[in-house]
Formats: sequence, C-alpha cells, structure tokens
Amino acid sequence: MQIRHYRIKSSGPLMDRIDLHMEVPSLQYGDLEGEQEGESSASIRERVERAWAIQRGRFGDAGIDCNASMSHRHLQEFCPLDRETRGLLRRAFDSLALSMRAHDRIIKVARTIADLDGEEKIGAAHIAEAIQYRSQDRKF
Repeated sequence: MQIRHYRIKSSGPLMDRIDLHMEVPSLQYGDLEGEQEGESSASIRERVERAWAIQRGRFGDAGIDCNASMSHRHLQEFCPLDRETRGLLRRAFDSLALSMRAHDRIIKVARTIADLDGEEKIGAAHIAEAIQYRSQDRKF
C-alpha cells in the first residue's frame, strides 16, 4: 500500500526525468544458494570504459562528453534511426503515451546500449531494450 501511495505522489514529470525505471522482484532464499555466476565486475568495467571512449570520440568538439548530455538537436545529429527502428519507437510513443522528454531519454539510453554492444548504429533491439527500462511510464 505504501508503494502504491508513493507512486501516486510521484508525478509524471518527476519520473520523466529518470532515465531507467526498473522493478526488481524480491529474491527467494533459494536464489541466494545458487551457484550461477554472472559477468565479472572487471569485464563490465572494460565494456563501460570502451563505451565511454566511443562517446568521447563521437562527440569530439561538440561540447558534450556523454550520451546523457545530448540535447534534442544532438540526438538528430548523433543518433539517426533507420525506418524500422523509428517505427518501433513511434509505436511505443503512441501506445505508452510517452512525453517528448521520455522519447529523447529512450534514444539516449538506446545509444548507450549500442555503445556497450560496440555497435555504431542504434538498432531496433537497442530501442526495444531502452523502452523496457521505462516500465514506470506504463503505470501513469
């Protein structure tokens, strides 16, 4: 009940300013006993450092240093989307009633996902993953 009350109090414009919205389910005790190992911190750090290097190279003298700092104008210059990818984003925008701010944030997150994958272009899979990180938009 408290969570629901908090979500109601949190306004859409406030949530709009947060790039990633994720619900994390509670762990069961048995999950703690599992022997499955994930990606190592060192490996993740290497991917993040490569992504940062890609961003620094991309932006050069543009006056920004990372994807999150891009303005709408920068998105048009540095994040062109092909027809399929733009169509996916348009459908999500319409069906989730996203704001323009959420639209731009999805593209920025997708650009970062593509950078982490070492991809030069943002693909439909990158946009789809970024949309998934906007789960709170479905609640308002």
